[in-house]
Amino acid sequence: MNIKPLSDHVLIEPIKEEERTESGIILPKTAEKERPEQGRVIAIGPGKRNEEGKIIPVSVRPGQKVLFTKYGPNEIKVDNKEYLIAKEEDILAILE
Repeated sequence: MNIKPLSDHVLIEPIKEEERTESGIILPKTAEKERPEQGRVIAIGPGKRNEEGKIIPVSVRPGQKVLFTKYGPNEIKVDNKEYLIAKEEDILAILE
């Protein structure tokens, strides 16, 4: 299925954190985990319209690794794969 975000929304594939602690302890899948805060941009919307009706393009591009607010994006599941949809304002930085 092809997902095309609208407006200034960004489709993000979350980057799962390591399943092992620094000391080498493997965490079970039942362990309580925080939501990821990093991900890879999969698709972007065309941008948000300003007061004159002109579209302002989104500042991130597909393929970029981004840092986003923990509880800003909405979780969705498509074809048994988890994604996040965030507004551009929920993205804090591009990681290089």
